[in-house]
Amino acid sequence: MPAGLKRSGNSSKCGMSEPIILVAADAGISIRSFDDIASALGACFGAEGLLLTADDLGPEFFNLRSGLAGELLQKFSNYRLRVAIVLPEPDAYGKRFGELVKEHTTHGLIRFFLSGDEAKAWLHSGSPQAVPSTFPPRG
Repeated sequence: MPAGLKRSGNSSKCGMSEPIILVAADAGISIRSFDDIASALGACFGAEGLLLTADDLGPEFFNLRSGLAGELLQKFSNYRLRVAIVLPEPDAYGKRFGELVKEHTTHGLIRFFLSGDEAKAWLHSGSPQAVPSTFPPRG
């Protein structure tokens, strides 16, 4: 593991180990440009998932026309890496962004959560359905 990288997860009872979850803030990961996506993917090598918060995301992420959010979600989906994004107030980023959040309430690899505890529980569960998203499904 590269120096300075912090991960959540460890070996536990009966020789089983928890999924290794990379916490972006602890690892110095932020998504402010398209180049940052490739760097984040590289940092996640060997991890089961990534936890991002609004502080880890630049303003362009929330502007769907920029394509940054779509690129991040697509790349992590392509590489089968789970991402939990913590946004206490997703509607603050606009109606279209709120729709994107709701579209991902049942997604197996990308989910949005209101709290870090919910996000960590989902990432550590290893199961897409183990912890339901706190957002109502798009209807």
